[in-house]
Amino acid sequence: MTGYQVRETRHAVGGYVYRLRVLSDKQQFADPDGHGARIGISPAQWSLFGQVWPAGRLLAQAMQRFDIFGKRILEIGCGIGLASLVLQKRGAHVVASDVHPLAEVFLAYNAALNGLPALHYRQLRWDIPLLSLGRFDAIVASDVLYECDSADVLSAVIERHAEVRAEVLITDPGRGNSARFSRLLAMQGFAVDSTPCPMDDRDLPPHRGRLLHYRRGMSV
Repeated sequence: MTGYQVRETRHAVGGYVYRLRVLSDKQQFADPDGHGARIGISPAQWSLFGQVWPAGRLLAQAMQRFDIFGKRILEIGCGIGLASLVLQKRGAHVVASDVHPLAEVFLAYNAALNGLPALHYRQLRWDIPLLSLGRFDAIVASDVLYECDSADVLSAVIERHAEVRAEVLITDPGRGNSARFSRLLAMQGFAVDSTPCPMDDRDLPPHRGRLLHYRRGMSV
């Protein structure tokens, strides 16, 4: 008995339908050993990793089009990890990361569910350096600028793990913290291209979000 309930969803990306095990709803909670509490995950936040959010679908679509050749790619705050699964299916060198204690379990199950090799995964707290993780040519994430201090801690992660010549792609539903994040990345030498796009094709009219594409050491 796991202490939480799951269901299966399907998401079409690039002509392929991904089958994903997710939490059955946003009310699930199971932290019997207190691991989540010790790393700052409240009961209200615990289940959020286990859903596929509109920004996550948008990032997965962007990763279907993204140039992966010769790039080492890191997804931060991967949650269920649809974007990483898309990259894995395309043959990219991708590492998925999250802080949630169950993220690795769900990623492994979902990779197998779609006939893919197990993803490389690292548990990563943004506020604690993990220098063994190394540096990446591209860092991607969806809806990670959700708190007032998110821009500061996330920009520090970028500084630690982005190569000198690097890209950062963030899908953002407009939570209001992206302007500070862009300023902080500009201080690291990144230029940004912001593209408005629908966060959910099923909404009428679609909720408008943005794909933020930062580049350093390369032409746009």
